[in-house]
Order: sequence, then structure tokens, then C-alpha cells
Amino acid sequence: MGKGGNTKALPPRLSEISDSSSHEDAASTLSKERAKKMEQSPGFYWDHDEEPHVLRRQQIIAAHPEIKKLFGIDTSTKYKVLISVLFQVLSLELLQGAPWYTWAFCCYTLSGSINHMMTLAMHELSHNLGAKKVIWNRFLAIFANLPMGIPAAASFKRYHMEHHRYQGEDVIDVDIPTDFEGWFFTSKPKKFLWCLMQPLFYSLRPVIVNPKEPTKWEFVNYGFFLAFDAAILYFYGIGGLLYLVLGTLAGMGVHPVAGHFIAEHYVMHEGQETYSYYGPLNWLTFNVGYHNEHHDFPFVSGKHLADVRKIAPEFYDDIPHYHSWSKVIYDYIFDEKICPYSRTKRVTLSNEEIDSLKARGGLVK
Repeated sequence: MGKGGNTKALPPRLSEISDSSSHEDAASTLSKERAKKMEQSPGFYWDHDEEPHVLRRQQIIAAHPEIKKLFGIDTSTKYKVLISVLFQVLSLELLQGAPWYTWAFCCYTLSGSINHMMTLAMHELSHNLGAKKVIWNRFLAIFANLPMGIPAAASFKRYHMEHHRYQGEDVIDVDIPTDFEGWFFTSKPKKFLWCLMQPLFYSLRPVIVNPKEPTKWEFVNYGFFLAFDAAILYFYGIGGLLYLVLGTLAGMGVHPVAGHFIAEHYVMHEGQETYSYYGPLNWLTFNVGYHNEHHDFPFVSGKHLADVRKIAPEFYDDIPHYHSWSKVIYDYIFDEKICPYSRTKRVTLSNEEIDSLKARGGLVK
């Protein structure tokens, strides 16, 4: 991991605060219900400040106004998505009659990698960075979602926008593990199991933490999936469908590309909440490794995120960062100080604001 000094002091875990006046100060600024929630979840790092990316964005634009030239879509995204989806279907054709070990190897390496790439295409398209019109980004995201075997594009967009706007916000940001995850998955074997089960947690956590009523786009997503999965079953049987679904599960579990799930926001260096990765797998993942750059400028496409760092190196070079996602997974499992609780949570919204946000179905429908 690259290291630098421009980090703020890490907010303390509530369990580390012994001074009762600190609890009184917290209670004076939060509702009793929210303060109680903090007491019930002492394992996380709690921060009362806004997420750090808005301030850095303002500072970078002030210092480098030319960075605005990077704003906008990447017209090549649609071609990458089309080629990837067609490749997945072609691989089903080529694997007909192959021995099980060839099938399993390709499921992990090819299907896992391509389907994970498509989850990051969905990520790119959730920011409307693939086409000029919002509706075309939605349809392209659904198309990218097809070979994954599990409908997720429409729901992902809704939750991901809240992850950006309310990063780390308790009961809103479903990227944060639950208390059960932090309490249970603490030993090395359990943390390995947690990594293996990442797809399950990313699917169930929103339903548990911040459930939303499905919108028309979810139903459109389901409709396309029923048609696509029916076609896969008809032409390639249950084995073809399993190849796609298991590829998704493998690619989002203990897989080199899946290291970005941990690398992005798990606190492994004191004072740092978001981390970037500057390794070779960025070419496969729409540069999602440039994660500080992405959160600072979510309206810059993955194609130009490296340019953000080139324009403003003084803002990024000293921030701790990674060069290997595989090592991130290894360190997460074997470092006893790191577990699902190693995330920064914040309480910046009142109960009324949270209720209002939930009542209108979130930021995006």
C-alpha cells in the first residue's frame, strides 16, 4: 500500500471513548434514538462530519478549473458492454460438451471476470456516463446485467446514488456491513467465508437495512431477465444458466477483481476512509480502482479518472493507496485488526430527514 501523510485523525470507535462528557456531547447533537444506535454499534468508527469528498472536489476545482473538461460520458462503454455480453453467450456455445473441470475453470476465470466487469459497467451507467440520455443508460445497464443471471441493475442505481450522497450514513448507506456481520465474521476462517459470501450480503443487506418498494424499472429489469434466462435455458439447459449465475457468485466472492469491495472503504490505514487502487486490473473494471477520484468527481467517466490524478497529483499522491486487490483480500483475512466493523459510519441526518428520504423512495426511483 502506498502511504502518505495528508489524512485526518480517524474518528474513534465509540467503544474506545471512556470520557462520559463525549457521550453527552454526542447526545446533545443527535436525537436520543440515534445516540442509542451508536451505543448499540460500538465496533464501527463514528464520524459526525460530512463525507470528505465534497470538500476535496471544491478544493481541486478551485486549484485546477480545467478539470471540468473531463466531465461527461464515455461513448465506448456501450461497445464494451455489447462485446462482453456477446462473449458470455459465445462461451456457452463453445463449452458445450466440455469436461466439468474445463467448465469450472472457465466459470471462475472467464464468466467470473466478465460478469464482475458487467457489475462495474452497471456502476458506470448508474452515474449516466454511458449515454447522453438517462433512459439509454438505464436500458444499457439492464443489458449489461443480463449475463449475470440475477436482476440487479435497477435496484443498484437507487442504492448506489445514496452511497455517494450519504457515504457511511447509518441506515441509509447499505455498503456498510450490518452489526451481525461485524460481530460474527471476526476469525480468519469466518472472514474468508464472509469474502466468499459477498454476493449474498450485497443482495440481502439492502432489504434488511434500507428496504425500498420496487419501481417500474425493477419490473422492467425482471421482465428482460425472464426472457433472457428462458432463452438460455432453452438453448443451453440448466448448465448454461448455472455457468452464468455461478460465474457471478465466483467473480464477486474470493476473486482478484472482487478485492475492490474491500479496498474502496475498509479502514486499513489510520485516518483514511476511501482508498484508490492503481494496479493493472483497472483496465478490466472501468477504472473503478481510482476510487477517491471517482467519489470526488462522480460525473467523470472511468475512462478519464486517471486524468483526474494527473491533473491534481498533489491531492492524491500522498493518500494511502493499493497496487494489488489480491493482497487486500489477503490482508483483510489475516490481519486481526480488520473485520466488517472496519468502516466509518456517520450520523448527519435527523430522523425526520431519514423518514422523508425513505417516504419518497430514496434519491432515485
